Amino acid sequence: MAGTARHDKEMQMEANKKLKTTKDPIEKLRLRCLARGSSGIKGLGRVFKIMDDDGNRMLDFKEFKKGLNDYNIMVENAEVKQMFDAFDKDGSGTIDFDEFLVSLRPPLSQPRKDLIYKAFAKVDKTGDGLITVEDLKGVYNVKKHPKYLNGEWTEEQVFRTFLDSFDSPDDKDGQVTKEEFYNYYCGVSASIDSDAYFIVMMQHAWKL
Repeated sequence: MAGTARHDKEMQMEANKKLKTTKDPIEKLRLRCLARGSSGIKGLGRVFKIMDDDGNRMLDFKEFKKGLNDYNIMVENAEVKQMFDAFDKDGSGTIDFDEFLVSLRPPLSQPRKDLIYKAFAKVDKTGDGLITVEDLKGVYNVKKHPKYLNGEWTEEQVFRTFLDSFDSPDDKDGQVTKEEFYNYYCGVSASIDSDAYFIVMMQHAWKL
């Protein structure tokens, strides 16, 4: 399916390359996440969500710094402050969690956004806003998967492994939300310069 290991590898190499030259604090953090693969941004979001004890979906500087450390993004204090200030646009001393994640996503052209949402709508057969194993049946053909062909995995295992690729390593619940799907393809998109190539890849992967 779309978002293969090859795209992840290309994206990680590209992100590491750009990290050497970029000066923009938001871009630096974005690239550090993308250097971890397509679910890198989702993974950082998950760390911050766990830390949000009072559930107000706001992060102060101390929480922001701890979140980066917990996610093993090791940067100097001055750089952490630079990153925090870039997200704290109104200078209130706190960052809105949802705005933070939106700012962190690589920018997407409208045709790419439309295609990602179209693919999600096609797979979410029940229309409940979640992709599960049941939704994948009839949309994703496991018969060509090498591990299914050699008997190593069952059909269920192929589906579940596919769903897991949209999740961060510590949060594999067998369900993919629209936001998770979108965030994942934001990551994949970051390794593809051409809109035309991204569109062909998505159309081919999801038979759109």
